[in-house]
Amino acid sequence: MIAATPNPPRRFACARCGTTFDCGLGGDCWCAAEPYRLPLTAAGANEDCLCPTCLRKAAALRRAAELS
Repeated sequence: MIAATPNPPRRFACARCGTTFDCGLGGDCWCAAEPYRLPLTAAGANEDCLCPTCLRKAAALRRAAELS
């Protein structure tokens, strides 16, 4: 039996601010540990993954909108 090797992290540039970060695709990504889930992109937006700062900011804005 051959042991599965984990996928190496991919390097991304944040779709909103351009900061580079690693994505662990196979569930090992930093975002899997975040307490909230957001759609990957806004409807109709041409975006990919967000960096930790932008994802947390987007979650805070969405939460504030839901509470108001």
